[in-house]
Amino acid sequence: MPDERPNTTNPPLDIEAMQGAVIVGVIPDQSSRVLKEAAKYAGLLKAPLVVAHVDVTRFVTYEDPDGYVHTAPIDVNIAPGETDFEAIEAGVARMLDGSGLTWQVHELVGDPALAIKHLADQVDAPLLVVGTRKRGLGESIREFFTGSVAARLAHRQARSVLVVPLGEPAGDEEELWPA
Repeated sequence: MPDERPNTTNPPLDIEAMQGAVIVGVIPDQSSRVLKEAAKYAGLLKAPLVVAHVDVTRFVTYEDPDGYVHTAPIDVNIAPGETDFEAIEAGVARMLDGSGLTWQVHELVGDPALAIKHLADQVDAPLLVVGTRKRGLGESIREFFTGSVAARLAHRQARSVLVVPLGEPAGDEEELWPA
């Protein structure tokens, strides 16, 4: 039987209040630069900001007509990523409280690119903001199998995607993908 944990936090995302929101995809321990850029563009566009975290350890089993989403774990031996989400929520609150922006943190489940695309459709987002991947062999292997969220978003929907580089750019003589 599927776990009845919904794909949103309490309270659920206020779709009406978040219409036209800039959406930023975040992950635990990500550079704050991604959220800062998203907040900057939300301010410039005079739009609300939805900070979206995708729990990739869960998937949507079905959605009720009233919008309640039922999810199940991919592997029953994996504990839900609630602590990740709580850490993200706390970090976002520290950065955005007092910013003057209307914002909300929202948890999604499943494939990051598809989940963010679906959310963007719901709120009619003008802009999606994501960070680049961390450099390193492990991340290169992960991206080989799962693909780049930024590239998949750019190819699967019509909204603009802002890709924020993390850290210092690679030097001209440095290999981007070590052998």
